[in-house]
Amino acid sequence: MSPTDPILARLLDLHPKKIDLALDRMHRLLAALGDPQRRLPAVIHVAGTNGKGSTVAFMRAILESAGLGVHVYTSPHLVRFNERIRLADRAGGRLVSDAVLSAAFDAVETANAGAPITFFEATTAAAFKLFSEHPADVLLLEVGLGGRLDATNVIDAPVCAVITPISRDHVEFLGDSLEAIAREKAGILKRGAPAVFSAQDAAAQAALEQEAERLGVRPHIFGQDYLSRREGGRLIYEDASGLLDLPLPRLPGAHQTVNAGAALAAVRAVFPDLAPQAFDEGMTRAEWPARLQNLGGGRLAGLLPKGAEIWLDGGHNEAGAKALAQAMAERAAVLPLPLVLIYGALKTKSPEAFLRQFAGLAAQVLVVPLHGDQASWPPEEIVAVADRLGLAARTEPDAVGALRSLATDERAPPPRVLIAGSLYLSGDVLAANATPPA
Repeated sequence: MSPTDPILARLLDLHPKKIDLALDRMHRLLAALGDPQRRLPAVIHVAGTNGKGSTVAFMRAILESAGLGVHVYTSPHLVRFNERIRLADRAGGRLVSDAVLSAAFDAVETANAGAPITFFEATTAAAFKLFSEHPADVLLLEVGLGGRLDATNVIDAPVCAVITPISRDHVEFLGDSLEAIAREKAGILKRGAPAVFSAQDAAAQAALEQEAERLGVRPHIFGQDYLSRREGGRLIYEDASGLLDLPLPRLPGAHQTVNAGAALAAVRAVFPDLAPQAFDEGMTRAEWPARLQNLGGGRLAGLLPKGAEIWLDGGHNEAGAKALAQAMAERAAVLPLPLVLIYGALKTKSPEAFLRQFAGLAAQVLVVPLHGDQASWPPEEIVAVADRLGLAARTEPDAVGALRSLATDERAPPPRVLIAGSLYLSGDVLAANATPPA
């Protein structure tokens, strides 16, 4: 058990709802803490449905390669809460220590004095306190949910706002159309700060542009003001400042070309004089756990036959599934292996929308429950969905059990395994693999 677990449990009990989007409680708590959000380094604020974390990872790698000190705030965590807060260090940054985190939580608990506050609001306030107390050149600040009413949206003057691809997700909080969701995400736009819009559906793009025009924000739009593409085994990036010919991103998948492009556009908008070498190194140094992460070097690889592959991704919505299916299809074109999907999902997600992307691609689906206090789909119900889609499926007790069951299958060649459907599942797998984010 982590030393911070008891206070995290107390913070969870301060509000009856896990999610209650509003800013009044956040402003009250921050005022009691001395308004640390007003003493932050330059903030690049990042919202979107898919690709937020990867885009942040690319920006961090580029900026740290340039010798800048970078704070990072992301959510959720996979194994330990500390993963959410990275404090700047000239050697490359570090996850916040238990002792430093505990002290920040103590200060928040004291300042809050038992008043209603959500877990994310309280922990975000603690993060702002830490970021205000440790020197850095820039803070990469990822939105938790939505944008307009997210706890991070107390920043008055970011130096840039980035909106990654938007899709239908969290409709119970953000609206049931792409236009409505896009307007919520656009709530992070601030007058006077440049914005970067990644590749978007036409409806989301139109809503974003309308909000930008209303605020007088000049956006950098994918396909119009900047472009990133794969060409000849390289990443080609173009904008008004010129062309960059870079190594392919270290993070696999064609969708990472789009995320890398958004990161490059934002960094060039804020730091136009970075040395070209920083961009090269950023592409090859970026890392982001549970985003098409190859688990070949951990404990779990030993459960499978020689030549098998294990890939882990936290993708859980339809857009994420499309990106994963495309990545697996591209890999199959290079090295054909039967694809086995190990899948589990929260009750708030659509198994049919996810699994439909793997019809005709996955040889079989092994369905597992999500453990802990998360409300997940019963595996039997997901198996029924897979059957309707023509996917061979069965239940397994957990991901480790599913991998062990594949070791007993008499198959040739060995399988390519993709574990996906939930970041909670990804966290369990990384813990079992003894490779938690460091």
